[in-house]
Amino acid sequence: MANLNIKSKKENSYDAIVIGSGISGGWAAKEFCEKGLNTLVLERGREVKHVKDYPTTNSMPWELEHRGGILESVKEENPVVSRCYAYKEDTKHFFVKDTEHPYVQEKPFDWIRGYQTGGKSLLWARQVQRWSDFDFEGPARDGFAVDWPIRYKDLAPWYSHVEKFIGVSGNKDGKPNLPDGEFLPPFELTAGEKYFKEFLRNNYPEREIVVARCAHITGNQEFYAKQGRTLCQNRTLCQRGCPFGGYFSSNSSTLPWAAKTGNLTMHHHAVVHSIIYDDAKGKATGVRVIDAQTKEMKEFYAEVIFVNASALNTNLILLNSTSSRFPNGLGNDSGVLGKYVAFHNYRAGISAEYDGLKEYTTEGRRPTSGYFPRFRNLHKQETNFLRGYAAGFSSGRSSYNDYSGIGDDLEKSMAKAPEYGPWRMGSHMMGETIPKEESQVSLDSELKDEWGIPQLKISMDYDDNDEAMIKDYLEQMSEMFEAAGFTNIRTRDDKRAPGLDIHEMGGARMGKEPKTSVLNKWNQVHACPNVYVTDGACMTSTSTQNPSLTYMAITARAVDHAVKTRGKS
Repeated sequence: MANLNIKSKKENSYDAIVIGSGISGGWAAKEFCEKGLNTLVLERGREVKHVKDYPTTNSMPWELEHRGGILESVKEENPVVSRCYAYKEDTKHFFVKDTEHPYVQEKPFDWIRGYQTGGKSLLWARQVQRWSDFDFEGPARDGFAVDWPIRYKDLAPWYSHVEKFIGVSGNKDGKPNLPDGEFLPPFELTAGEKYFKEFLRNNYPEREIVVARCAHITGNQEFYAKQGRTLCQNRTLCQRGCPFGGYFSSNSSTLPWAAKTGNLTMHHHAVVHSIIYDDAKGKATGVRVIDAQTKEMKEFYAEVIFVNASALNTNLILLNSTSSRFPNGLGNDSGVLGKYVAFHNYRAGISAEYDGLKEYTTEGRRPTSGYFPRFRNLHKQETNFLRGYAAGFSSGRSSYNDYSGIGDDLEKSMAKAPEYGPWRMGSHMMGETIPKEESQVSLDSELKDEWGIPQLKISMDYDDNDEAMIKDYLEQMSEMFEAAGFTNIRTRDDKRAPGLDIHEMGGARMGKEPKTSVLNKWNQVHACPNVYVTDGACMTSTSTQNPSLTYMAITARAVDHAVKTRGKS
């Protein structure tokens, strides 16, 4: 039997194991495989192949049984996921069903998940704004959370590395709070957005509308053809999976690129139970996996392990990885594992109309919008809340045709040019929440999932800082809208639970001191340096910008470090 175990261990051994195949996991796989390491990627969900497994990608509305709508009975069975903006008839097959993967809500939290090859990289909003030192230095300035162990200069070359590969459409705006990157041609602002941009320039010079940077190919076709991808077609059907590879996903880009090296092995239906820690060796040696279908337990081994299971699942895996050395979870000497989790505050929005610019209309589609970079509390503390908010901003004119009449009268009506309504302006808030010790996830002591793994218990909520930020956003946007001549201004606070932003971060945060953090500046677990965490769980604070680009840059940087220091620990 001993010889069989040795043989089994050899067959299941790799240079590197990556847990998760989403945005950061795909990047870890690509970087390891390119550098020559024999790499295993563990994906808990089913296999989804690029193009082949996008069943609705070319469906016309009339080919969908319910024209894209979700039945009330389905919503009742899935009260959490059905609240997600992207959950529709043409995309629901890429979302986790509530009943199949339960979790415990100590406070209301809408946990949106996608278990398949590529994870939520098939479903993301594709917004890729760089973070700046206003973000990385935030905790040091106001004393909430702990100081980031890195700054913008540490990530800048890795942002460029990632942007060149994934394809980022954007404009160089020269704003220190929104650093420029490696951009393909930008999408155009509408006439309404250009009007508001000029109005701000003349009346609020410290505030600006820019076109939001997005992970869509708008140029350099020859380079992206090497990935099997081509130009974005502006279909705005992205959540179905893009057959053109026009937007970045693990499925269309990093994973196929890794596979071409011959160094990639992927296991699907692989539910990670825990990371194996060897007390004698003083390091992690592998990963315990439960087959999602057979429930069989299996072990895989590697020199280095990257945990990229998506923020909350990464916390779950680390908390469940107990040993005599780490009785409270892998690397949890500080006791902060699972704590100081945060998210983005998307509760507030505003809409209005504008009666000018009637010589302009909007035609066609684009996969992005205008973007309002953060302007609050940048250079000094000027409000009664900490940090700040960014905002989306979009505008357009709707058209309608006259279909009245019968026979000849209907024919005449239909021959008329469409009529246009007023310009409609809209914005939504993207606020930074403050990581707090009481905002945490933990393992339930009694409830387990289908594979015998403890269910995750989530306890997060808004606080007074968030409420003050919402109030300020609505006041400031209302003031600017009114001054710009907009009418019928309507504000909203939808009171949504945390989670629908789908930007949960923290729990295994980076930091300078092992006593107050889980990871060091290279994303290594302080007390177990051959385990790296580079998804949302590693984040020390949340910024106001979308986080996925930062996850990818952090991952590429960490793999580079892992390979360069290989065999030295």
